[in-house]
Amino acid sequence: MSIPSNQGVFDDLIHFPVRLRICAGLAPLQWAEFSQLRDGLGVADSVLSKHLKHLTDAGYVDIERFIKAGRSHVRVALTNTGRKAYVDHVAALRDMLQTGQ
Repeated sequence: MSIPSNQGVFDDLIHFPVRLRICAGLAPLQWAEFSQLRDGLGVADSVLSKHLKHLTDAGYVDIERFIKAGRSHVRVALTNTGRKAYVDHVAALRDMLQTGQ
């Protein structure tokens, strides 16, 4: 369900607490390693993986696997679509707070 506002669009997919925190954590960054996100959110690998899958399926995040110093790493970035959806969602929340909805 999307609730249009003057400034943004409420996004149920992003609004789920862990996904909102993922997007908020990625928004100021070009990318973050999976372990950074996991530790910052204080969630288990499986929880983060589940929510990243939802965001990836929606086209909101890209996941890249790479080898560094012989070890496997995973990094995550918001896509342009994901960044716009997050910014619009935050704007919708601000609008809701201002209008008292």
